[in-house]
Amino acid sequence: MNGILLIIASLFLPSAVFAGEVSGPDAHFDLTHHIVGYLSILFTVLAYVAAMSEEVIELRKSKPMVLGSAIIWFAICIYYALNGQAKVAALAFESNLLAYIELLLFILVSMTYLNAMEERGIFDGLRIWLLNKQFSYRQLFWITGFLAFVLSTVVSGLAVGLLMGAVATAVGKNKTKFIGIACVNIVVAVNAGGTFSPLGGISTLFVWQNKILQFAEFFALALPCLVNFLVPAIIMHFFVPKDTPAASSRAINLRRGSKRILFLFAVTLVITVWGNVYLELPPAAGMMAGLALLQFFSFYLTQTVKNQESQFAYAYKFFGVDVPVGNEKQDFDIYKNVGNVEWDTLLFFYGAMMIIGALSFVGYLDAIAHFLYGQNHPTNANIIIGLSSAFIDNGTLMFAVLNMHPDLPPGQWLLLTLTLGVGGSLLAIGSAPGVGLLGQIKEGYTFGYHMRWMPVILLGYIASIAVHFWINAEYF
Repeated sequence: MNGILLIIASLFLPSAVFAGEVSGPDAHFDLTHHIVGYLSILFTVLAYVAAMSEEVIELRKSKPMVLGSAIIWFAICIYYALNGQAKVAALAFESNLLAYIELLLFILVSMTYLNAMEERGIFDGLRIWLLNKQFSYRQLFWITGFLAFVLSTVVSGLAVGLLMGAVATAVGKNKTKFIGIACVNIVVAVNAGGTFSPLGGISTLFVWQNKILQFAEFFALALPCLVNFLVPAIIMHFFVPKDTPAASSRAINLRRGSKRILFLFAVTLVITVWGNVYLELPPAAGMMAGLALLQFFSFYLTQTVKNQESQFAYAYKFFGVDVPVGNEKQDFDIYKNVGNVEWDTLLFFYGAMMIIGALSFVGYLDAIAHFLYGQNHPTNANIIIGLSSAFIDNGTLMFAVLNMHPDLPPGQWLLLTLTLGVGGSLLAIGSAPGVGLLGQIKEGYTFGYHMRWMPVILLGYIASIAVHFWINAEYF
């Protein structure tokens, strides 16, 4: 037994075989050529492979990522503890955890508001309105695309993608050709719209949270992002069916408080931006203030409907009539909307961010940064990283680059934000909206169908970069 413990301990103890390690007070060891580093790479690959195989093995993508991050950080912390530096590793873990918590709170509030709007019937009303207007499929193609582009500037891309995908499916019922091409357009539009707004794009939010660029500076990407959306959309337009879907027989039924929730969400976004720009508070602070407003509004709706129901019940009882069914459904439970948040995605981001943070702490990201930004021009490096987002989530890649700490001018940070944001549109698995639609849409939209349009999406990618260099030359 003692022999086994010695073997395990030897894996984590320093050795003359492994070069580049330092010692002393608060030592930060280079583990890139140590067994701990190799284990980190191994479990990172295994976790990502399992996450990308979610549809095949039917294992939610968050589970391997969270487990992988736990194993990697425990290995690192055990090594540091055996060398008397447990506090150093613990502080590194806490630093990465803080970055994730800020992201978690921001997205949590955004998704909660979106769920509240869905529960109040706002989006269902939008679907019915579009059908009753008797728009043609080509008109619906552009309407859903532009709505996705605009909404993704203030709401998380995954939520907007799922919402507009549901709209496209509803208006294109029994028309799989329209559903497929509309979903490709929605994915491109969502990623493009969220790229120039920290309120909608994860990678853009990371840059904003780290105070590398100010909120208004991202608007310099508005035209390049619009070009990224329009170039493939114009080409796809000619392949959209020309006929018109049948009108809906349902009436729009918005539940009590729906318009006021929209107003509160707008107020929340204003508070978030104002608090960050003028008070230098993290964006999560403004979003949590908005959640508090929604909580109190939930209390108001619940209490007022109880009073109405008790008055109705007394009147019906007085006249000897049964209370009609349906009145009790007008209350509003905020915690149901919080519970319906896409927790699998949020936990996936936890695992991804903690794994990237671990690889940075081990020393691998410094080596990658030296290769990408030391031996290549920053423009080439940023374009390559953007293309990589077709396979790996853009938020994960941006977090990795931020941990590399490259010395870039504002124009290059904008270029990186652009390429990472829109590069995920190249493949269906490259962004959260694409992955979400793959799981939601049962026919019409598939990985292979999306890949057919990759050449025109790539054309939009190249055009957006060209426009960025043209109109934002002053930032370089």
